[in-house]
Amino acid sequence: MAKYPHLLAPLVPTASRPSQVVEMLSADIRAGIYQPKDRLPTEQELIARFAVSRTVIREALASLKAEGLIVTRQGSGAFVAENPFGPPFRITPDEMHSIPQMLYLMQLRLAVEVEAAGIAAENRTARTLERMGNCLVRIDDDLRTGTSVGQGDYEFHLSVAAATGNPYFERFIRFLRSTLRPGREINPALKDPVVWLDYFSQIQKQHRQIHAAIESQDPDGARDAARAHLEGALNEYRKMADYPPFSGQPQTSS
Repeated sequence: MAKYPHLLAPLVPTASRPSQVVEMLSADIRAGIYQPKDRLPTEQELIARFAVSRTVIREALASLKAEGLIVTRQGSGAFVAENPFGPPFRITPDEMHSIPQMLYLMQLRLAVEVEAAGIAAENRTARTLERMGNCLVRIDDDLRTGTSVGQGDYEFHLSVAAATGNPYFERFIRFLRSTLRPGREINPALKDPVVWLDYFSQIQKQHRQIHAAIESQDPDGARDAARAHLEGALNEYRKMADYPPFSGQPQTSS
């Protein structure tokens, strides 16, 4: 039992539960508790270990797979990758505790997700459009009830990535999942329910513009809508840090 320090430790509700599972399993892999090619515990065992739902475990495993830490085999389960820490690129939640780090992350997302929206407009199918639409309905429901929209927002961006038909876009969004933080945690003003509703209603309007352009198979329109959406979020962070608005152009120094 001592070998598995997190074995019976239920997760605390202050952070994203999938993120906590990812961090704990990553720590176990780094510590050598699970060696390369070792089989991870079954879904049911992980559910019991972390006291979470199957959905949380599946999302965490998808994130670990996107990071290259594990591989999955149909009917056999999840296994530690042969070289889990070989890829040098990694972004951890611990890095996302200041506005400058969030700015860097948003600029990275701009570079990838704008093009993903354009490709999604070219390759979307009835099934991927339905998936996007379901995400919008979920966010609408969350807005009506005052529930956190974080999961719905993530799933919407994931659905756009999936609509590209290129699995690496979807893996990129899954990879970033553990770094995303609730809006109220980043901007204390969003703790005001009126401010929160107004802000995320605007975000949802932008989501619908992205969806409409993808549905219309308008790649340029989809890129423009995604750029406006992400640059808007980026500029909110810049205002909090008292930086000049981001215009997509390099900032000049005086």
